[in-house]
Amino acid sequence: MTIRTIIVDDEKLAIQGLQLRLEKYPDVEIVDTCANGREAIRKIKAEKPDLVFLDIQMPGFDGFSVVKGVMEIEPPLIVFVTAYAEHAVRAFEANAVNYLMKPVEEDKLADTLERVRIRLSEKKSVDEAEKLKNVLAEVAPDAMEAMPDEGEAAAPRYEQIINIKDRGQIFRIDVDSIEHIEAAGDYMCIRTADNSLILRETMKDLERRLDPRVFQRVHRSTIVNLNEVRQVKPHTNGECFLVLDSGAQVKVSRSYRDVIARFVY
Repeated sequence: MTIRTIIVDDEKLAIQGLQLRLEKYPDVEIVDTCANGREAIRKIKAEKPDLVFLDIQMPGFDGFSVVKGVMEIEPPLIVFVTAYAEHAVRAFEANAVNYLMKPVEEDKLADTLERVRIRLSEKKSVDEAEKLKNVLAEVAPDAMEAMPDEGEAAAPRYEQIINIKDRGQIFRIDVDSIEHIEAAGDYMCIRTADNSLILRETMKDLERRLDPRVFQRVHRSTIVNLNEVRQVKPHTNGECFLVLDSGAQVKVSRSYRDVIARFVY
């Protein structure tokens, strides 16, 4: 699988540096480079790349404006590359695959490309399944009638064990032992009753790996294991706190009040 890639940055040296780092990856094909946001929107719509390395801080149209500008098409995977760490939260809210700081480190680039491969592989599987379904509808309609509806499909498989590399060691964490998860930039802090470990992964990616019947987002940057909730404490302005089995308290923002309905009704 070739990853068709566009690099967007208003600094020529930054583009050249990233091009050099990407040369070692034979599955990455750089189809174009862009020096500003407007040019990037045109090229993305024309080339329809799989992946875009996108600088955030650019004159005129910044990186976030580029993302908004390509929403009318099926957008590519986005990796934000910038020298400004304060943009990290907005980057992940824009559903970026990752967030790389300049100068880009080799190991973080390798990790990012692996995430891209996984995302593209998942998307290809969905696309192939949809194509097969369309073909069956044409050549074997009887078989299609026998297929289960979307709501009857087999339940997805969620992680039972998560491997976390932290402080030079690999920890195997039983998912049921996780109390809550907090986002810290481009890292997740996994908290159990007796340990706190750092996992380099986005909130979106981690949510896909966990059973939503058990793990629910209660804040923009927090996921809670609902089985660990022992008390709901009302707070001001429609917010509240969840008291966990360990005694830890986690705030629930107003945007996620529907989660509390599980305990009230």
